[in-house]
Amino acid sequence: MAVHTENQIVIAAPMEVVWTMTNDVQNWPRLFDEYAAAEILERNGHTVRFRLTMHPDAEGNAWSWVSERTTDPRTRTVRAHRVETGWFEYMRIAWDYTEVDGGVLMRWKQDFHMKPDAPLDDTAMAARINANSVVQLDLIRRRVEAAAAQTVR
Repeated sequence: MAVHTENQIVIAAPMEVVWTMTNDVQNWPRLFDEYAAAEILERNGHTVRFRLTMHPDAEGNAWSWVSERTTDPRTRTVRAHRVETGWFEYMRIAWDYTEVDGGVLMRWKQDFHMKPDAPLDDTAMAARINANSVVQLDLIRRRVEAAAAQTVR
């Protein structure tokens, strides 16, 4: 069974600022509050392979995995997937950017399926992703808008 989540936000900043900041994987620990580290493992054109490490959870586990993402600056889209899937059978992520009145609409779409022995089933993981996406998208919006305001000065 495949699960699909979709979350979005409008960021009041120029496309180039939104695109550049949100695709600078190495600086994601400054953009997201859940990541402790982002290590670039390989770059090949518009594709980057990287390891993300989260801040330790309540039990002291610092979850980490390798992902790969490919940006398309022409269409303002990103396609990504987990290389090290962990508890997921698979995890595919699409980011889409669209200029709208008031800024840039950034949309995250995630398609995944949990492994049978995972601590969360598909429904519980979708709820977790949806709840956390709201928090992270708002944080990203605030940080990108603040950076854009600094460049206008």
